Amino acid sequence: METPCRYQLGGVRAYNQENLYSRKAEERFKVFVGFQNQVCTNLCISTDGVALDIRARTVSELMERVYNLITGFNAEKHIALLRSLSGYAITETQFATLVGRARLYQFLQAKTKKEIPDLHLGDSQITTVARDYYKDESFCRNGDGDIDLWKLYNLFTGAVKSSYIDTFLDRNVGSTEFITTLSESLRNKSGFWYLS
Repeated sequence: METPCRYQLGGVRAYNQENLYSRKAEERFKVFVGFQNQVCTNLCISTDGVALDIRARTVSELMERVYNLITGFNAEKHIALLRSLSGYAITETQFATLVGRARLYQFLQAKTKKEIPDLHLGDSQITTVARDYYKDESFCRNGDGDIDLWKLYNLFTGAVKSSYIDTFLDRNVGSTEFITTLSESLRNKSGFWYLS
């Protein structure tokens, strides 16, 4: 019998994000839920779950938004999703195509971008993913050049660590969504723009 999964919930607030001299407006909080959470002294949050920048005017608004975050987090579904990633892999050729298309993404027309999955990584993060595909000790490619999506997911989230605090959370969530969409595409044998 497996032991139940335990996740943590927390939040931080930084007054440096507020204009204390203006009239009263929504106040900002960072709230997180996940299995592994870290908060730096400058209030940068790292989590394997979800973290949101919540804005509220009243305590009751804050409570409602935090409650919605907690009740919306499905730990079992999150674990099942992460476990399933190791069941799918892409070839070295597919990886090279993905990296090339990822570099082209930022130059696409807005209409085209709406038709394909968002890629929240910039050129420097894509470069880190490409480098670590060969050099990362834990998550590099297999001997035949294939890489499973669990390792690719870890390369993406590892590359996000170099992001500024204001984009860190969005890029982390975006990486999860991107790899999830890729796994669905492989499972359903449907087209995926980044691999075509």
